Amino acid sequence: MKAHDRIFLLGFGIAFWAIGTLWYRVRGAAVFETTSLRYWINFAVVPAMSAVICILILRWRHIPAPDWASSALLIALPGMFGEAILLTRFAAFMPRMHVTSAGKYGAFLFAAYALFLAIAEIVTLRAAP
Repeated sequence: MKAHDRIFLLGFGIAFWAIGTLWYRVRGAAVFETTSLRYWINFAVVPAMSAVICILILRWRHIPAPDWASSALLIALPGMFGEAILLTRFAAFMPRMHVTSAGKYGAFLFAAYALFLAIAEIVTLRAAP
């Protein structure tokens, strides 16, 4: 993988996390603190859509299949580190949501990162000789 692809993927990961976090800061209560149906729809749809977007980015950048796992980490790690910090100070970073929603939010994030990273790992393993 080329150096400029690494920089792009890392920057994309930072931007993707920041935009998602800001959206949930504003709209999170409507997702996590209303009905369980709304939560479960979000829990299923958003990780799938996020994975599709990230996979499209890898394809658009023509990242070789053997490099997908490391590329996926470049996208995911900024958000994973950011969310770890956010979850430790949930009330300060997500003032519109109740502190009790932190567990639901964390589970949702885990599902999103796990789905994308698992797909990237499978692609990488299948590409191995």
